[in-house]
Amino acid sequence: MLYLACLCADNFRIFGSTPQKNGDTDASLNLDFGPAANVLVGENDSGKTAIIDAIRLCLLTAAADYYRITRDDFHVGVDDRAGTFKITCGFKDLTTEEQAVFLELLTTDDDGNVALYVTVKAELMDPLRPHRVSVTTRTGRDGQGPALDGAARELLKATYLRPLRDAEAELRSGRGSRLSQILAGYPAMREQGEDDFDEVKGTASTLVGILRRAEQHISDNEAVKAARNDINTGYLQKFSIGTDVLRGEIGVAGDATLARALERLELTLFAGPGEWTRHGLGYNNALFMAAELLLLGKSAFAPLLLIEEPEAHLHPQLQTRIMDLLRDRAETAQTAGTPPVQVILTTHSPNLASAIPVEHLTLVARGSTFRLAPGLTRLDEGDYAFLTRFLDVTKANLFFARSVAIVEGDAEAILLPALAQALGQSFSECGASVVNVGGVGLFRYSRIFQRDGAQIPVAVACIRDRDLVPAGTSVEMRKSLKCSAEMTEQQITDHVAALTAEDSGHVRTFVSDRWTLEYDLAAASWTMATLMHQAVRAAVASKTTWPTAEKLADLDRAAQAEVTKWRESNVPLEKAALDIYEPLRMNRGSKPIAAHHAARLLQTTTVTETDLPPYLVAAFTYLCSEV
Repeated sequence: MLYLACLCADNFRIFGSTPQKNGDTDASLNLDFGPAANVLVGENDSGKTAIIDAIRLCLLTAAADYYRITRDDFHVGVDDRAGTFKITCGFKDLTTEEQAVFLELLTTDDDGNVALYVTVKAELMDPLRPHRVSVTTRTGRDGQGPALDGAARELLKATYLRPLRDAEAELRSGRGSRLSQILAGYPAMREQGEDDFDEVKGTASTLVGILRRAEQHISDNEAVKAARNDINTGYLQKFSIGTDVLRGEIGVAGDATLARALERLELTLFAGPGEWTRHGLGYNNALFMAAELLLLGKSAFAPLLLIEEPEAHLHPQLQTRIMDLLRDRAETAQTAGTPPVQVILTTHSPNLASAIPVEHLTLVARGSTFRLAPGLTRLDEGDYAFLTRFLDVTKANLFFARSVAIVEGDAEAILLPALAQALGQSFSECGASVVNVGGVGLFRYSRIFQRDGAQIPVAVACIRDRDLVPAGTSVEMRKSLKCSAEMTEQQITDHVAALTAEDSGHVRTFVSDRWTLEYDLAAASWTMATLMHQAVRAAVASKTTWPTAEKLADLDRAAQAEVTKWRESNVPLEKAALDIYEPLRMNRGSKPIAAHHAARLLQTTTVTETDLPPYLVAAFTYLCSEV
């Protein structure tokens, strides 16, 4: 069955095409879609809505909304605004029946593959009058084929659910209501347009017949007749001149047609037992989507559903349920006359992004699109299976970040943002997300951003421990780790190189300078040694019960005094760092709790780049820079 397989756009909104005078080339849009569910993810203003609007403009939609092209739809390049734009939608996998329906409009390539292309070309007629735009819609990849006639256009129309939709208003009765349009397309409603009202027997079974019968009963109502007679005899007859006898009738407004009958219907939601009551925006949105899917489920050709932000007004659990429903309708086999629905949706929700396999996602970043389907990334079959199981909501925020820090544990996830903030490099201001992979599959996540050819413009910093203990480390603390003092420089270099072997594109690995995060922080400077000693002592005290504010203040003072004593006794900083780290290494204190206390202390401690390990400073700089 045919489906929307590709979308191309030149000079439409954020997507350009024309080489600029300075040598730069604005990226045009060339995006492929799968026949089932397609989810567009990415930060705000990256181009997701422009993709949906390009499809709407090219195919039109089933709802009674009208897309009016204006000057703002033409791409603004480095030098000037474009004067024309072109959008092409390509449909593939047409059945024999579908090829017969669109026979004169089809395009056949050199290999004999048949496709249907719809191309819209727009030209800005007067730059000073934003609505003066010339638009042509024709078939063919370059828009040189026959014009798309009304019947073919009706068959290709998409269903569109706008963001921030008023679902309750859409399902309310009224002239031209969306519910009446949905029901009018429902096959079972076709026979309801017949008038089967029997005036003699007073029977009717169809909607139009029932409406006619209701009109007759209203006209025969005694109160209505009394009012009508009073108007006629008491007033209108006295206005008559000559043979022009005035007479009025009271009846139901409008004609008895199926459209009028459907416009008087509304869809309301019941949840739980009892009488109807008004429900919130979330449940009404779910009801609206159910109604739209009802119509799509009975579509004969190209059932295409476009949704912007289906998560609007839905709590996380309901978001997951909606995504499961959409996937089910998109992936179901064609049975009992119910075709699978192709779904293209945009989202800012990590809940939805984590509820669908990675291969169905398309990352949209700064006006470029990057499908994450197999063969287009560095992910292998095992990686896709792993991510389907372990890519949860907390990790899925990486799809909406401008830069990503991939870390190995809770302590790093807590402490690194606080350290960056202390240096004036706020992760939130930089659009950086921290993804904690728990020490498992670090590179399975970074490979999402690695591909051949054009790279995803997202800085990815994999921050990991070197795991080489320094000289003087006790056997209990060393455990199975190697000692850097017992290795040659080349062995150390090879060890670090193995940890960074996956680096490519915008993915870089930053390896700790000595051992592990907490040790390296303590060994970086006496300022950080003091802070980490205070944090570790507080973590040890917090293992059984959380200390009071007074207790924490006492612990902080005692730890600071001890560090001062070490410095006065000329204890080497590396030796002090071993003593500071020892309770965490021996599990007498929790690393995440220590990180929490360190983040607390950073709020009142002044640190500079020279106080921190160089690998962290380099990672923060990379995360907060443009790639």
